[in-house]
Amino acid sequence: MIELLAAFGLAIFLEGLLYALFPGYMKKILIFAISQNIKNLRIFGIIFIFLGLCVVALTRF
Repeated sequence: MIELLAAFGLAIFLEGLLYALFPGYMKKILIFAISQNIKNLRIFGIIFIFLGLCVVALTRF
């Protein structure tokens, strides 16, 4: 449980870092995401879930 909380904290930290360093670019990304339809957003989400699980699996096993 501690590792999950640490991973969540790291994700929040990295997202905050991106907004602090590249606010204009992050705004463009959000505008792009809003313009996408639900199906495309779901596909992007599934791809990122798979990539995240692959990274975790490669680092843990």
